[in-house]
Amino acid sequence: MSLTEGDIMNIRKVKDLLISKLMFSTMILSCLVVFMIGFVLFQRSMLILTTESLGELLLSSSWHPWRKEFGFYPFIAGTIWVTVVAMVLSVPLSLLTSVYLAEYAPTKVRGITKVTVDLLAGIPSVVYGLWGMILVIPLIKDYVAMAAGVATTGYSVLAGGIVLAIMVCPVVISISEEVIRAVPQKDREASMALGATKWQTVKHVVVRSALPGIIAAVIFGFGRAFGETMAVLMVVGNVAKVPFSVFDPAYPIPSLIANSYGEMMSIPLYDSALMFAAFILLLVVLLFSVMASILLVRIKRRYGVA
Repeated sequence: MSLTEGDIMNIRKVKDLLISKLMFSTMILSCLVVFMIGFVLFQRSMLILTTESLGELLLSSSWHPWRKEFGFYPFIAGTIWVTVVAMVLSVPLSLLTSVYLAEYAPTKVRGITKVTVDLLAGIPSVVYGLWGMILVIPLIKDYVAMAAGVATTGYSVLAGGIVLAIMVCPVVISISEEVIRAVPQKDREASMALGATKWQTVKHVVVRSALPGIIAAVIFGFGRAFGETMAVLMVVGNVAKVPFSVFDPAYPIPSLIANSYGEMMSIPLYDSALMFAAFILLLVVLLFSVMASILLVRIKRRYGVA
């Protein structure tokens, strides 16, 4: 018995419906995983939150777990210092690279560069950490600090920032190039028709139009840098004190969790404190990811990009 055209159309509609339901279920599951992680971390953090005040946890500099003193301020400050240094170093380099790839680079050069950028994104963080220990730390200790008249071991905020900047660049470059290329060609042609040079067009038309997407790329990069663990742990010094310069050692929150958690699971209050630190990281990264996603959605709607 052969199927009629109507039967075939009904089968196609059923298949489309099933596929759409499957994709919707997968999306819901992905979202639930994030909320489940947050719920578990928050639940495990309740012990420290009911024992210590939130202000004391976030603003105290006293970190002596054996005396039940859990001040996270040095770790929060260390995380912010390293992340800000990384973004200051990576953002200009990333934006200039993305503008060149989107507006100036020949097709062959763009293809080679994109492969290289993707390769940088795929290198394990421990390799970056080893590279930092072998090259960046001696460079800072023997040359940069000496030129600045500062004594340092090389394990410092600056070392962590340099290594982290290299790791952040692929994220910012990839997203920035896409949003710059999404600017309609007619905007460039209109600017050139009015007598603007190529650089003036890029500067005043293309970059300005793509600015929300570029900001989103930087925010994504910030979230990537904020939660990085292994590479930073290997080069930043891991000293639980508030840094006051880029040559001081620091102790970011991810490094604290990685260094301490395994051996402290049997101490409930310490375990809860580390869970609270992980919960803070999750909230910050989630916040910046949501902000970046909103900006990207807006720029896609603005230019009608699917």
